[in-house]
Amino acid sequence: MIRVGILDKSPVFLAGLVQVLSDAGIKVLDAQTSPTEQISWLADAYLIDPEALPYEERFRHISYLAGYATVIVLALYPMSGTTAAFTEAGARLVINKSAPPEVFIDTIRQATVGAVPKQKDTASLAGMSEPATLALSEREQQVLRRISQGLTHSQIATRLGISRHTVDTYVKRIRAKLGAGNKAELTRAALLGHIVGSDCGFLSPNPSSRN
Repeated sequence: MIRVGILDKSPVFLAGLVQVLSDAGIKVLDAQTSPTEQISWLADAYLIDPEALPYEERFRHISYLAGYATVIVLALYPMSGTTAAFTEAGARLVINKSAPPEVFIDTIRQATVGAVPKQKDTASLAGMSEPATLALSEREQQVLRRISQGLTHSQIATRLGISRHTVDTYVKRIRAKLGAGNKAELTRAALLGHIVGSDCGFLSPNPSSRN
């Protein structure tokens, strides 16, 4: 099942889109009109209305979310210039908000095709989440918790009073134990294994946290 999160400034449009997607078997994990509300880290795709974001935050917000899931921009009047800017920021594509319901459904399904392996990875993590996280040492769990909070390896080293090299070693061990290949998968593993709460919310974009 495809899981999505939606951010749109129009409550009416939002309610209608939730109904359309739900009827099509697409699970809506969260539907918001404000970017200050919490989001679900388990979504395969996010549908974002840029008008619901402060202008200066639009591209940074999209870029940040694109590191965790497929991002689809909802635009009332998409233009080639702005469409290119959104895709350069990390969005998979742009949907015209006036498009028929079936276009939304088909587009979301096609856009998340690349996320299918990610879903399979998540499913395998879910199946082993408890024993896998229990297999982590206390220090490894501390490192994983801070990775899920968006901290860099250097920041984690400072917080825990250990060297950057030691943090790198812990991260390699964690990835090997959980079968996680990147920070997004590590964050999902932390959530699924209850290393952090699912109410951690949206972390403020921090370009350095991607290193």
